[in-house]
Amino acid sequence: MSPQVRAQEVDDTLAATKKIDEGARKSQKKINTLVDEAAELAGKFSGVSKQIEGLEVYVALLEKQIANQKREMADLNNSITQVSVVERQIMPLMQKMVDTLEQFIELDVPFLLEERRKRVGFLKTLLERSDVTVAEKFRRVLEAYEIENDYGRTIEAYKGSLEVDGASREVEFLRIGRTALLYQTSDAAIYGQWDRREGKWAALPAEYRNQIREGIRIAHKQVAPDLLMLPVSAPEGTP
Repeated sequence: MSPQVRAQEVDDTLAATKKIDEGARKSQKKINTLVDEAAELAGKFSGVSKQIEGLEVYVALLEKQIANQKREMADLNNSITQVSVVERQIMPLMQKMVDTLEQFIELDVPFLLEERRKRVGFLKTLLERSDVTVAEKFRRVLEAYEIENDYGRTIEAYKGSLEVDGASREVEFLRIGRTALLYQTSDAAIYGQWDRREGKWAALPAEYRNQIREGIRIAHKQVAPDLLMLPVSAPEGTP
């Protein structure tokens, strides 16, 4: 084989090898690109998988919250139903309480009658109002009962008018709990008390003048409390 032929064969071999190397480089480049794309996809898949796991946890939490809200709504509806039942029951009770209070005031010792009757009238109007809650109505009824209850534990003096000896006179009343209700005229000339048994006012002898006057001063907190010797009218029915 001539040198020219061998040289040609070597050139052909080198050219083929170069071509193979170029093909291999191109294939490797493609492989590298595919590997990078696969790694990128794998990373994205991992990220999406974590997001899905997080969403699954979040959805499970939402489902629990929804279930709890449904239970709370059921409890609330039940409470509303119970409140409605209680309201229907308490309204007649409050009406009865106001009627009883009105009767009690008319049968009680007649002190501060205008004020106490006005309070009952206010309660009657209040119970008819639709813009006032049942709770507020019940609070005001109980408040009225508390006021009446406090009257039995306090001493009070206040001015008013009273028919004495057929004429209207300015007087000062002295209330000692519900035990005694007395009065003296503005000129301190006439004294009297409410007679429970007779259901009317009765005059008192002059011997009680100083005691009534002292009681009025105690009620006004002008002097310290002290023992008073005052007549006490027996309740109705007492022998």
